Amino acid sequence: MKAAFDNSFARLPGQFYAKQAPVPVPAPRLFAVNRELATRLGIDPDSLTAEELAGNAVPEGAEPLAQLYAGHQFGNFVPQLGDGRALLLGEVVDVDGKRRDIQLKGAGRTAFSRGGDGRAWLGPVLREYVVSEAMHALGILTTRALAAVTTGEDVVRETILPGAILTRVASSHLRVGSFQAFGARGDTEALRLLTEHAIARHYPEADGALGLLKAVTEAQAKLIAAWMSVGFIHGVMNTDNMAISGETIDYGPCAFMDAYHPATVFSSIDQQGRYAYQNQPNIGIWNLAQLATALLPLIDTDSDAAIDKAEEVLHGFPDLFGAEWIRLFRAKIGLVTAEDGDGALIQGLLGRMASGQADFTNTFRALAKGDASGELTETGAWDSWASDWQARLDREPGDTAAIMRAANPAVIPRNHRVEEMIKAAVAGDYTPFERLNEVLARPYEDGPLTEDYARPPKPAERVLRTFCGT
Repeated sequence: MKAAFDNSFARLPGQFYAKQAPVPVPAPRLFAVNRELATRLGIDPDSLTAEELAGNAVPEGAEPLAQLYAGHQFGNFVPQLGDGRALLLGEVVDVDGKRRDIQLKGAGRTAFSRGGDGRAWLGPVLREYVVSEAMHALGILTTRALAAVTTGEDVVRETILPGAILTRVASSHLRVGSFQAFGARGDTEALRLLTEHAIARHYPEADGALGLLKAVTEAQAKLIAAWMSVGFIHGVMNTDNMAISGETIDYGPCAFMDAYHPATVFSSIDQQGRYAYQNQPNIGIWNLAQLATALLPLIDTDSDAAIDKAEEVLHGFPDLFGAEWIRLFRAKIGLVTAEDGDGALIQGLLGRMASGQADFTNTFRALAKGDASGELTETGAWDSWASDWQARLDREPGDTAAIMRAANPAVIPRNHRVEEMIKAAVAGDYTPFERLNEVLARPYEDGPLTEDYARPPKPAERVLRTFCGT
C-alpha cells in the first residue's frame, strides 16, 4: 500500500490505545478493491495487496494500534471495551485535505478482545462493505469500505465459517465511548487531550468541550434524520457505536425496512426493541447525554453550572432533529417551501403506509410518478391522501417530480438481497456481491437492473432477523 501516513492519534499518550501488529493469516486473497475511494485517499489502487490488507505485512508509515473506549451496551455501562478485533493502521490526508483513518477490521486479537478471537467472518464483512458504500451513494455520512480479503482460515461462531477482513475508512474512529472511558476514570487530563484532538480533527470552530458537545449534537441530529428518511435501522446504537464525526459506523445487525412500520426491529439481540426505527432519535439524545456527562469537568469547574450548560445544548436536539426531518420528508413528497400543515400531510401518508404495510422505499419513489395507489392498497387510502397532497403540490414553484426523484432512492440494500449475496460468496460466487455494489452505486437512477433490485421480498424471501456477527 503506497500511502502517505501521518498518524496524529498515535502521537497521543499511550493510555489511549495499545500498539501492536496485526495477527497474520494463512492464505489471504483480495476479492474487492474500492478503486474510486483509494484514489481519493491518494493511494494507488494497484498498490493494495492482500498481504498488507490481511495484516501479514505492515505498510510503510503505518503504526497499528487498537483504540481504547468504553460504552453503554443496551443501556448497561461497560467501563472498558476498545477495539477487540480491529486495528487502526494509521491516517492519510485525502485529495480534499481531509484526514481519514484506515483500519483493518477482523485483524486478530488485541489487548481489548476480552476473550474473543479478534476475527470476522465473511458475511459481516460483505454486509458492511455493501451497506456502507450504499449509504455513501445515498448521500448519508458514513464510514466506507476500501477493500476486503478472505483469510484462508476458518472462524468459529455457531458453525465454522470462512474468515475475512475489511479495510474500513473513517473521518476518525472516535466514539462517545472514547470519552466515557476517561470520564468514568476521572482522568480529566486525558479527557482534555482527547477533546482537543477531536476539536482539531472534526470541529475546529468549536469553543472547548461545550462547543464540541454542541457540534456533535448537531451532527447526530442530521445523521439520524437522514437514516429515518431512507428507512434505515442501525440496530445497535450503543454509545461505542456513535461516532462523534457524525458518520454512520458499525454495520452489524443493521437493515433497511421493506414494509413500513415505525416499531420495526431487525436485530436478533434487541429483544425489547430499544433500537427500533421510531426510537432512534430518542436513543440519539440519550447517547449524547452520556457524552455530556463525560465532558462535564471540562465544561465548567462548577458542576451545577456545567450541568446547566450541557442540558441547554441537549435540549436543542429535538428542534435540530425535527427541522432536518421535516426538510428531508418535505422533499420526499415534492416540497421545498414550508407551510404549517406539511407535518400533518407527511404523517398522514406515513400512517396509511403503516396501516397497510406499504413498502417504504417504493411508496415514496412512486410519488414521483404521481400515483402510489399500487403501494397504498387499503381501500381509499391513496385517494383520501392524494387530493390534499396534489393541492399542496399545486402551490410549489419548482419541478416537484424532479425533487422527489432526487430525494427518494429507487434501490436500497434490501435484506434478502444482502443475504442472497452472502450465501453465494460463501459458496465461492462473488457475482451477486459485484452486481449489488454496481446497482447500489447509483440509487437514484433507473437502470436495466433497477426494477429487479427494487422488488420487495416475496413472503418466502423475507429476512426478519439480522445478526451482529461477532
